[in-house]
Amino acid sequence: MVRLDSTNRAQYEKEILDLLENEELTLFRERFLELHRTDQVEIFLKLDQFNRQRVYAYLSPADFGEIFEGLEFDIQEEIASELDERYFTSMFDKMFADDVAMFLSRLDDVEANAILEQMEAEEAQEVRELLSYTPKTAGAVMTKEFISISSMDVAATVIEKLREQGPDAETIYYLYVVDKLGKLVGVLSLRDLITAPANEKVEAVMSTRVVSVPVEMGQEEVAKMIKKYDFLAAPVVSSQGRLLGIVTVDDVMDILEEEATEDLGEISAAKGATDVNVSAITAAKKRSPWIIMLMFFGLITAEVIGQFEDTLEKIVLLAAFIPLIMDSAGNTGTQSLAVAVRGLALGTIKKGTIAKMIRREFGTGIMLGLICMLVLSITVTIMHQHLVLALIVGFSIFCTLSIATVIGSTVPLIINKLKLDPAIASGPFITTVNDILGLLIYFSIATALLQYL
Repeated sequence: MVRLDSTNRAQYEKEILDLLENEELTLFRERFLELHRTDQVEIFLKLDQFNRQRVYAYLSPADFGEIFEGLEFDIQEEIASELDERYFTSMFDKMFADDVAMFLSRLDDVEANAILEQMEAEEAQEVRELLSYTPKTAGAVMTKEFISISSMDVAATVIEKLREQGPDAETIYYLYVVDKLGKLVGVLSLRDLITAPANEKVEAVMSTRVVSVPVEMGQEEVAKMIKKYDFLAAPVVSSQGRLLGIVTVDDVMDILEEEATEDLGEISAAKGATDVNVSAITAAKKRSPWIIMLMFFGLITAEVIGQFEDTLEKIVLLAAFIPLIMDSAGNTGTQSLAVAVRGLALGTIKKGTIAKMIRREFGTGIMLGLICMLVLSITVTIMHQHLVLALIVGFSIFCTLSIATVIGSTVPLIINKLKLDPAIASGPFITTVNDILGLLIYFSIATALLQYL
């Protein structure tokens, strides 16, 4: 397999494109298929529709299936519309069941069923099984292409079985041992297998301390478990302990990317609109509920300022520091929000560590507040020659930052306790809440000391 680097990529791509243009079928297949799949995908994406049609003609459905698996869903839809129906279904028959299920799960039921009806019965049944599980669970993301063996098999027999079934399995680094009822009873690593004597029984070399995941476990929890144990794959079992499939590390990487994207969308109040391929209309629809809600929160902010109209009329200069107070509160709260959401996502925040985390963030807020109060007090005194004004602004920023860190860190914990996604405590939401509190603190202190201004 050839892996392109920065020095030979352009030359190699040109050679392959020339072979495609000149319709040199045999040489094109030889040069193209020796590439890593990632490089095949990158070259394929640069082709126009005419040359893509040539690729479909030159590559078998099995060959092209590997490229199809590496494409984003919106591109897969476009490519699917270009493929001949027989070629398309034959390609799905050769692909791993979990990749087919992932694609079909995003289509409407009528389209998905039409494709399944045309697939081979055995392959279609595996895909239907995966589609029957609750989305974003271990069952929905597992693959059915794994190798299971009996504890009574000997090493030589298992190695021969690997030669026959290995090419169709997604991974062979772990072999799962099942009993007559299909229940998972052990696991055998490839290393232990090839180092065992040829006539050694599997039960003598397998490990019986198997870490498995239930079929209904959430995909994010599955990903965390595989990361925790440094697995290449994890077996998925039914409530009766029957081995149903495996979740592989490449699926975990996709899951973590998906979850991180979702959390980023939540934190930025742009859930579902972070994909650059989403249209402007779709992005606006996704973002508008949050923006409208935050707009009404903004009315509360305006009302707070209105309540202190008399204070502002007497000392108009106070208005100059409103943006500073609001921005500082929002920024500090968002930082604490990121700390809390990250801790919850990684599982580092537990019942015994919550108080410690909040104390740490509160202490951080106090330190930040003291630093900002000192710098701001000196700056305001020099600029406006007004010591009391400097005291008001400085003490307000101190109180605001101290409280903002606590709010930013506790709101996600409360939402998590309510069994909701803590990322919905979005940055804009935390910012707006802290804006309101910051203004209340600022104007309350200013009003109390108004006679000295």
